[in-house]
Amino acid sequence: MSQTMQQVRLHGVQDVRLDQVAVPSAGPRDVLVKIDVCGICGSDLGYVAKGGLMGPTSEPFPLGHEMSGVLTAVGAEVSDLSIGMRVVVNPDDNMIGNGGAEGAFAPYLLVRNAKRDFNIYPIPGHIPPAIAALTEPLAVALHGVNRAEVQPHHKAVVFGAGSIGLGVIVGLRQRGVTDIISVDMVDSRLQLARQLGAKTTINPSREDFGAIVAREHGTSQMFGWPMVNTDVFIDAAGAAAPLQQAVTMCRSGARFVIVAVHKQPVPLDLVMVMAKELVITGSIAYPRDEFSEVIAMLSAGKVDVSAMISHRFPLSEFPQAFKTAQDTAHALKVMVEMTT
Repeated sequence: MSQTMQQVRLHGVQDVRLDQVAVPSAGPRDVLVKIDVCGICGSDLGYVAKGGLMGPTSEPFPLGHEMSGVLTAVGAEVSDLSIGMRVVVNPDDNMIGNGGAEGAFAPYLLVRNAKRDFNIYPIPGHIPPAIAALTEPLAVALHGVNRAEVQPHHKAVVFGAGSIGLGVIVGLRQRGVTDIISVDMVDSRLQLARQLGAKTTINPSREDFGAIVAREHGTSQMFGWPMVNTDVFIDAAGAAAPLQQAVTMCRSGARFVIVAVHKQPVPLDLVMVMAKELVITGSIAYPRDEFSEVIAMLSAGKVDVSAMISHRFPLSEFPQAFKTAQDTAHALKVMVEMTT
């Protein structure tokens, strides 16, 4: 193993570099993962725009948290993991790529205090590395679905058909929901939404969102207000206007889950929230059992999520990979493949 490696680190606002750093060593309670592939997340775009987690930091900020790889070193006190295991990593425990000392846009990743099914999850050999790397964003999406407390008979609207919005559709289908409307401004993403299980798609740039939802989900009235009978709205878009419209038109008791990061405060009609007894909740990350459920789902192979991967680049071309990921009209999930 070489003594140094390339690693993607953030040095300031819009200042991303491929730095030469030391290859980490595993301590007695740690493991070292040889990374196969790591996906670029929307949060990575946000970190670069701000220069860090909440703004510029004093030290370089390693990026990358959607990864899969192989264990190449296991500490002496780690008894339930072994060299050669194919794994995915839950990045939350060590804040990997999210403000911690490690990031996965590098050939090797140190995972401190490694524990099986806590921050290290073995994966079956038949799951391709890039598909395995989708575990983390799919877990984010599944958590949003679970926060919605959906039932199979529910009617759902999903705002946004990026990687999280598409993952929400996968999660809804996993929970038995079939009456799903996907809303996005990009037709190619809507095509993927239908492929993954959306019953209806709407491009609001040229279609009447309210009229189509009313037609597909039915209508009713309360106090003379016209309402659509959608049970659940999940926001994976981060746009204010459709959320505002949905609060105005939704039925009494509808549930809203906010998975998207809104860059500005969103004004909502709180009279409607009060009178209709709406439930509005946020969703971030995932419990560990949801991470495990996604791995089981990918292992079963009942859903082909490969179409969510739009581009692949080697680590040496990370600047082009990142530029591609910023073009959200044409890119979906951009994967970075490591070479050593």
